[in-house]
Amino acid sequence: MVPMDDKYILKHVDHTLLAATSSWQEIKKLCDEAVLFGTASVCVPPNYIKRIRKAYPALNICTVIGFPLGYYKKEVKLVEIKEALKDGADEFDMVVNISDVKNGDFDSIEEEIRELKQAVGTKILKVIIETCYLAEHEKVALCKAVSASGADYIKTSTGFGTAGATLDDVKLFSENIGLHVMIKAAGGIRTREDMVNFLEAGCSRLGTSSAIKILTGVKSEGY
Repeated sequence: MVPMDDKYILKHVDHTLLAATSSWQEIKKLCDEAVLFGTASVCVPPNYIKRIRKAYPALNICTVIGFPLGYYKKEVKLVEIKEALKDGADEFDMVVNISDVKNGDFDSIEEEIRELKQAVGTKILKVIIETCYLAEHEKVALCKAVSASGADYIKTSTGFGTAGATLDDVKLFSENIGLHVMIKAAGGIRTREDMVNFLEAGCSRLGTSSAIKILTGVKSEGY
């Protein structure tokens, strides 16, 4: 495989800052870095979308829905999406209802994802399944639900769970998702080798706060 240069890697990074204590100064720094280094997007809390859109009209803004626990009602997640769309978001990383997973109610999960995808329309919906809490058969069932729902991505983790992305989970996703579904790895991506390995394994996006620091030496704030 042809070696990946830093620019290529950064084009696949959702440059992320989701800490509850995030200040505008920190968010602005994140956005400035994203513009300077050409990341795929910034992934930020919903309350900053409108301000970012005004300050950075061309920036690709990703936000989170039902984050980080996922157990909010579908109707609440739909309101979150409606407000984020109004504020100018381009991409949405939503957390599945993990309680439904544990209850084996994959029909409800699929329906929720389908309705959220209908709400975002042509914009990108990524589905976080939080692999650290799941058995293999649950991960496989979620691959099927995400594929059937019309979502654009399946994503490993929130970054707030007990563990993050693994290559084994990415491989499992690749074997069980539909052809139209892409993969985002997130959580625990801390080295250049990690980033290369996940991209080579088939990921189209990487969710991390560390990529720019690792590749350029510029310090970012983290999750």
